[in-house]
Amino acid sequence: MTAVDGPARPVRAGRPALVPFPVVDEITRHCLREEEPETIHIEIRLPGRPDPARLRRAFTGALDRHPRAQVRQAPGPWYRRRYFWEPTGEPEPGLEVVTAPAPGPSALERARERCLASAPPLSVSPPVRLDIVADPERPGGTALFLTANHTALDAPACLRVLATAAELYGGRDSTPAAPPVRTAPGGRGAPAAGPSPWTPSARVARGTPSGPPGNGVLVAGLAVPRRPPGAAYTVNDQLMVATALMIARWNRERGAPPRPVRITMPVDDRPRGPGMPIGNGTRLVDVPFTVAELASGARGAATGDAEAMGALLRRTADRTRALKSVPRPQLGHGAALLTAPVVPVAWRAAAVRGLRRAAGPWSSTALLSNIGRVPYALDFGDAGRADAVWFSAPARMPRGLSVTTASTAGRLHLVLRWSRTLLARRDGARLLELFERCLAATETAPAGNGGAAEGGTG
Repeated sequence: MTAVDGPARPVRAGRPALVPFPVVDEITRHCLREEEPETIHIEIRLPGRPDPARLRRAFTGALDRHPRAQVRQAPGPWYRRRYFWEPTGEPEPGLEVVTAPAPGPSALERARERCLASAPPLSVSPPVRLDIVADPERPGGTALFLTANHTALDAPACLRVLATAAELYGGRDSTPAAPPVRTAPGGRGAPAAGPSPWTPSARVARGTPSGPPGNGVLVAGLAVPRRPPGAAYTVNDQLMVATALMIARWNRERGAPPRPVRITMPVDDRPRGPGMPIGNGTRLVDVPFTVAELASGARGAATGDAEAMGALLRRTADRTRALKSVPRPQLGHGAALLTAPVVPVAWRAAAVRGLRRAAGPWSSTALLSNIGRVPYALDFGDAGRADAVWFSAPARMPRGLSVTTASTAGRLHLVLRWSRTLLARRDGARLLELFERCLAATETAPAGNGGAAEGGTG
């Protein structure tokens, strides 16, 4: 059963008005593939054990407070011009939104695989599920696994729902912490030119894929990278450079020809409070890197030259800052045209899939999504406060690789997620090793000129 399968349910009288799919939801819906489910995976570690019945009530209450999370795709004829969300106001009768799988030594791996292997169907409300898993790695601890269908919700929206559930369970305020203050460096001028947009992007070189199609994943806890006082770049810029260098080194190891690397970065401008808009609210920008910037010779950043690394970090900061500041539709103007309801939605779906295949060589190399410091306490009362938060975004082809990060309790929580048609688990382990090495190399860069730039979310 795919993520859109399930019995068609009639629209019931007295429900709120149907909501047309926004651009991001429609494009994602067009590109769904059964082999690579479009799921958001969030994994939260707690030091204690929550009461399952009480947590079930709290999570259901959180869904009530965020009604946009309780929707299903409304049925309609093939010739309809739009997809619509139908708000239901409550979970489907008989649907177990919160479950507690059997404990065991491999419980975490099984829960993680389920997050990646199957998406909650769009035909059933809500398109999310929460698993409560006894943590075999920490006696008395718990892991919460939230899986969402990415056509309906993104990771920041899911985190907001979980923050509300924690507030209802533990009785502690879930008001988000104030965002870090960033002082933009002045007088730096226009960002350095990147590669031509007409140049095909580097692809992540194929490893040794094995097993069935789908996604694989590795999670890791790392130290938050250090920056010198007054650095003109953020932690997000360090993560961006480390991701680009990781891919460049991986490709060199496999003899792939050097090409520019482009990293897709989600930008989220929504407020994080209880009134945060729920759904898919990020816009995507592509941060480019030239072949010379990632080269291993002639003062390229891959040489280990601290000055070259500092220059690359500052150029990356300029580029990301400029990209964030430009008002732009979530997926660009082209996507807005492709979703204009002038012909049946089924025809538009075929056009989107065809254009996606044709534009494959120019699509970005990988995705880096950095939430930064998790703004919520995620305090579950007697079960304790979350001390680790991992999340991951889909890694469908042609990119085939996503890198996602968040920091909690002073640690950086990293997830590498890949398409199994591209990489195997041992390939993921090698990429993780390269990422750690490249991230550590960014700590050697001097501050350079410019004012302080605190924080660093994407």
